[in-house]
Amino acid sequence: MISTLVIASGNAGKVREFGHLLADLPLEIRPQPEGLEVEETGDTFAENARLKASAVARASGCWALADDSGLSVDALGGAPGVHSARYAATDAARIERLLQELRTAGSRSAQFTAALALANPAGEVVLEVEGICPGTILEAPRGDGGFGYDPVFFVPEAGLTYAEMDKQLKGRIGHRGQAFAQLAPQLHGLLGAESATQHG
Repeated sequence: MISTLVIASGNAGKVREFGHLLADLPLEIRPQPEGLEVEETGDTFAENARLKASAVARASGCWALADDSGLSVDALGGAPGVHSARYAATDAARIERLLQELRTAGSRSAQFTAALALANPAGEVVLEVEGICPGTILEAPRGDGGFGYDPVFFVPEAGLTYAEMDKQLKGRIGHRGQAFAQLAPQLHGLLGAESATQHG
């Protein structure tokens, strides 16, 4: 029976966000084991999510959920992509580098992608989904919410940057929220199937 779900992240903010998104499921949410570092060697968000879910599930002996997400900018050939978090040392420096590199770009279209992978305690990935939110990169930051590239990522459909959105709106149209909307019914189904097997 799935009763505990380990979030494959050392980032407390991310673990909290997942806890919030999974609040209506009968699960105990835990962060990954202290000191566990998973090498993110994948070329895509999906590959990195699989690597993390698998490694954390095996290390903890529990079901594990991992996400890998980032920003891909068309004019930069998809960069920063899987290197979004490693693009510079701080959020401010990452935004500054991005705006510098786009100074002469004709197009500022971009998208945020979130890939989620769920692995069973044996480390086998049993569920995978991907959420995408298209937008454009502004010339200067707007809003003071969120983190990372949120202040310069503008979503035309909402008329706001990620940093200007409230949690509910970002949860609905954001990349991670979209991935979750796909994952939730499958996770519900899995929990149902698990308990049916237990009682069957």
